[in-house]
Amino acid sequence: MIIDPGADDRLDRAFMALADPVRRGIIARLSRGPATVNELAEPFAITKQAVSKHIQVLEHAGLVTRTRDAQRRPVHLDPAQLEALTAWIDRYRLIHEQQFRSLDALLAQDPGAHAEASVALHAPSAHAGDPAEPGAAAGHAREEN
Repeated sequence: MIIDPGADDRLDRAFMALADPVRRGIIARLSRGPATVNELAEPFAITKQAVSKHIQVLEHAGLVTRTRDAQRRPVHLDPAQLEALTAWIDRYRLIHEQQFRSLDALLAQDPGAHAEASVALHAPSAHAGDPAEPGAAAGHAREEN
């Protein structure tokens, strides 16, 4: 198995880029097709310069690319990098789903154990501080001399 030392760095950059709601909005818009900075700036109450900076962050993370089309410089979504993020997330999701399936199978083997565990969790317990015990308000029982 070959381990890519830059993979963690790429994941970090991508997740940091996606932490910003404006950048997530840009990604959502680009999922419908390429767009110019002006088109991407329309729904946001920020300057085109600020949108350009957000695009630079997304480019650095490898999530988008820019091309030159005469006078236009459309921004494109890079689906391969998004697929890499999805694959990373899915790996952990599948591990947890398997653990839940194992737990379900264990509970299905002895349905009474599930009911007993539920009753035990919700049953009142006697402990210090129980108002039914003398001296409990102080958190301990009184000593009688």
